[in-house]
Amino acid sequence: MEPFPGVFVTSVATQEWESDPEVPGSLMHELVHADGLQAGMSRFTEVDGPVTWTPEKREVAMIIEGAVRIELADGDTLDLQTGDLFSLPPGKETTWHVTVPFKEMWVLAAD
Repeated sequence: MEPFPGVFVTSVATQEWESDPEVPGSLMHELVHADGLQAGMSRFTEVDGPVTWTPEKREVAMIIEGAVRIELADGDTLDLQTGDLFSLPPGKETTWHVTVPFKEMWVLAAD
């Protein structure tokens, strides 16, 4: 919601979700897509195996609900849970093993 020009507001309890065309099986709620920045939330209520994701821009995210093990293409692994913050560089290939229910808040911005 944009209550004033350039000001965007939402709630983590929103019921307004749509399919994310870039991440099959997930739903997204976009807060803002302006000024070279994109921010919102993603959630999974069920998963059918690992999910691959390669951000095109720097990603900064916080786990709001659930947990995830993120395997990085170089073999390193991140084990994240509710309250954890993380950041991925653009082009970093990842494989996500999501524990549902799962919800994250994310920001994508150019380096």
